[in-house]
Amino acid sequence: MAWNRVAVVGAGLVKFGELFEQSYEQMAAGAFSAAVAHVDKGIEPRQVDAVVVATQRGSLWGQEGIGGNTVPSAIGLSGVACTRVENACPSGSDAFRVGAMMVASGVHDVVLVIGVEKMRDKSAQEGLLARAASGHPIYNRGETAPVLFAPFATRHMHEFGTTPEMLAAVAVKNHHNGCLDPYAHFRNEVTVEQVLESPPVCHPLRLLDCCPQTDGAAAIIITAADHATRFTDKPVFVAGFGVATDHPALHEKSTFVGLPATTEAAKRAYGMSGIGPSDIDMAEVHDCFTITEILDIEDLGFVEKGKGGQATIDGTTSLEGRLPVNTSGGLLAKGHPIGATGVAQLVECTWQLREEAGERQVEIRHGNALQHNVGGRGSGVSVVNILTRNR
Repeated sequence: MAWNRVAVVGAGLVKFGELFEQSYEQMAAGAFSAAVAHVDKGIEPRQVDAVVVATQRGSLWGQEGIGGNTVPSAIGLSGVACTRVENACPSGSDAFRVGAMMVASGVHDVVLVIGVEKMRDKSAQEGLLARAASGHPIYNRGETAPVLFAPFATRHMHEFGTTPEMLAAVAVKNHHNGCLDPYAHFRNEVTVEQVLESPPVCHPLRLLDCCPQTDGAAAIIITAADHATRFTDKPVFVAGFGVATDHPALHEKSTFVGLPATTEAAKRAYGMSGIGPSDIDMAEVHDCFTITEILDIEDLGFVEKGKGGQATIDGTTSLEGRLPVNTSGGLLAKGHPIGATGVAQLVECTWQLREEAGERQVEIRHGNALQHNVGGRGSGVSVVNILTRNR
C-alpha cells in the first residue's frame, strides 16, 4: 500500500560546476533560498524546525566535527535541530529518506533536506576521493572509481554483447539533456565518435564515459501530507523508499552484470509504494559511468537484463522515449557533488511531476517518478526513492 504521509512543497538548487567563488556555506544558502522561493504559497524560513544535511565533507576533507552543523547558521536557521547524513554517493537520497521518516513520525513538522559538496577546491591528484576509502586493511590501494566499475562493463560486454557504442549512447543522451538544464555543469552536446575518441581511463571506459567532479548544493522542503496545501497547490508525495547494501570488495561480488544493492533497494521501494517499474514516468538514476546507467535501468526493472545498452540506442530512455532517464543530464552532464547529487535528482523528479521542467519536460502519464543512487566502496549501498503526485 502506498505510503504518502509526507509531501515535498519546495525544491531548488544552485547551478552545478566549478564554484571556486562560493564557499560550502554560500552554496547551501543559495540552494535553501531557491527551495523557499519555489514554495508557491510562501513559507517563512523559520517554519523549518529541522535540517538534515547530506555531505561527504567528513570523509573527503577530514572535517568530521563541522560537516553539518555549520549549515543551519549559514542559512539563517541557527538553533534548529540538525542531523548530518554521510552514506557515500547515496548520501542525499538517504538524507531525504531520514527527513521523510522524521516528518512521518510527527516529531518534526517542516524539514529541510539539503545536500552540499565542494569537490573542486582540491585536485584529484591530492587524493580527495581516495581519502574516503583509505585506511582499510584489505581494500587495495589504487582502486579508483573507474577501476571498480570497468569490470562490470567488460563482463556485460562478454555476456550480452554490449558495445562501446552503447556505452557512448548513454553519454550522448545525457549531455543532450544537460544542454536543456540551466543548472548542469556541462551544457554541450557530444557525439558517439567524440566519446569513443576521448582519452582512455580504464578499459573500456573513456573520459566521456565518466562523470566529472563538481561543486553544488540542492535543497528540498518537506512536510506532513495533510499540511501540504498550506504551502502549495501542487504537492508531490513520498510514495516509498528502499535502502540495501552489498559486499564492498570486488572479490566478494556475486555478479558483475548487476548491482544487487540496487535490485534489493528497488524491491523494497516498489513494495512500500505499491508502484511498479511500468508505473514510472521518468527516473533519475546513478550514472557515474555510462555502464552504471545501463546496469541501473536493468536492475530497477525498466528493461530486461542485458538489454540496457540496446534500449539506450533505441531511444527508450530519451526525453521522448517510453521511460525518460536522467532528464537533468544525469551525473555525466549535470555533475556529481556527492552529498548534493541525490537531493538534486529529487528536485528534478519534483519539477517533472509538477511539469515545471521547461524544455526537458517529459510526458507525465501515471504521475510517478523514481530516484536512485548507488555507491560506496564497490557499490556497496543503494537508495531508491519514489515520488508521486497522486495522493
